Amino acid sequence: MKKLSYIFILLFSLGTMFTSCRDQKTAEEKVEDGIEEVGDGIEDAVDEIEDEVE
Repeated sequence: MKKLSYIFILLFSLGTMFTSCRDQKTAEEKVEDGIEEVGDGIEDAVDEIEDEVE
């Protein structure tokens, strides 16, 4: 019975450690990240076009 309690405590500790360490993003942060990615993609496309023109 004692070993079963230790195993349960160990599994509970590991489970809470992995779930509490995740970074939760808000909807606003997700939108900002998406806008930044689109902006970066546009900048990359403009650089490629400039290189082709030269």
